[in-house]
Amino acid sequence: MSLVARIVLGGVFLLSGALKLRDPSWPTAARILGAPRRLVPLIAPTEIILGALLVTGVASPLPSLLAEVALVIFTVAILRVMRRPLSQRPVCACFGRWSARPVDSNSVVRNLILLALAVISNGS
Repeated sequence: MSLVARIVLGGVFLLSGALKLRDPSWPTAARILGAPRRLVPLIAPTEIILGALLVTGVASPLPSLLAEVALVIFTVAILRVMRRPLSQRPVCACFGRWSARPVDSNSVVRNLILLALAVISNGS
């Protein structure tokens, strides 16, 4: 079960990072979501590296633990902007333009599912 969870989670991180790199508007969306300006250029490559480590199983369980931390940070950012009225919420852009719709409870549910996969993948 942990192997499947690790590979699925890794695939999600790979896809997310790659789609962000292909979307020139993603850095602006990340800033609107509250990502620090200096970290924005590092998010997509970090997701790709983390995804590759998860899929290959290299340095396990560290990538799973790092995925847990990243998902908690992403979820907190989403919850912060969800305090705004729906009409004023920024787009998630978690998967580049592929997910360019306002942040909502579905974004939180998705992240909680991914967080569960991260927990399962490290054997906790």
